[in-house]
Amino acid sequence: MDQLEGKVALVTGGASGIGLAMVTSLAASGMRVVMADIEEAALASAHDSFSDTNAEVLPVKLDVTDGDQFESVVEETEREFGDIAVLCNNAGVGVGGHIAEMTPRDWEWVLSVNLQGVVNGMLACAPRMRSRGAGHIVNTASMAGQIGMIPNLSVYCASKFAVVGLSESAWVDFQGEGVGVSVLCPNLVRTNILDSGRNRPEDLSGEIDNASHILTADLTDAERKERQAEMMGGALDPAVVGDMVVEAVKQNELYIFTHPETAGQLQNRFDGMLAACARWDDYRARS
Repeated sequence: MDQLEGKVALVTGGASGIGLAMVTSLAASGMRVVMADIEEAALASAHDSFSDTNAEVLPVKLDVTDGDQFESVVEETEREFGDIAVLCNNAGVGVGGHIAEMTPRDWEWVLSVNLQGVVNGMLACAPRMRSRGAGHIVNTASMAGQIGMIPNLSVYCASKFAVVGLSESAWVDFQGEGVGVSVLCPNLVRTNILDSGRNRPEDLSGEIDNASHILTADLTDAERKERQAEMMGGALDPAVVGDMVVEAVKQNELYIFTHPETAGQLQNRFDGMLAACARWDDYRARS
């Protein structure tokens, strides 16, 4: 999509972190952006940050787990703003802990946001974009959706692997139809993911705030705070990610890897898979 100026974008989880960076970068490229988020206070604060700019940003409350609500926001956006050219399915949450300690509520909450939220966005926008023969969808996954051997992150990894697979298949489906798909796979970025438990519904709440245990589930509370400060201190500025998303939309890139230094981890994963293929090929030859 070479030209973005004057077109409409919808970004979920848009009031903070990577989502807000997407809104900022898309608006800077001349797009009219609907900034959707479940947190009304954060929406108001984020919207105020654009008051001294020429950016055209509309804040809208949205719970991505509610398919009917998502559809209504899309309908209202296209009625008031125009056809959605870019959809960024970015809203996400996470939990940390041993697989044996994860509860049905943990699974339901994370999958409802990270996977079903993306599905709801696709359901609402994909048919519209296909009928117009134009559009681009960006789905936020994670490096945890590419490299699954991360301890105490099973629920989050499962949700993000699903987003990668969904995006790759959608990319193939849309070939020749004028609609692009990108899957964003960030490593550590300076966001509020470790505080995502603040938005956990009461009916899906757990005994502990295990959202704060991401990558630190095996530490004491004191150690956890120190480790989290270190992680976020060295994390990537989300503004960089926002600009990379705009570039991916313009260049119709499928994969967005924000941390090229993780290429070695990808190589190790696929080397291990190829080695396993060779071993099983040998087994079948001997059987």
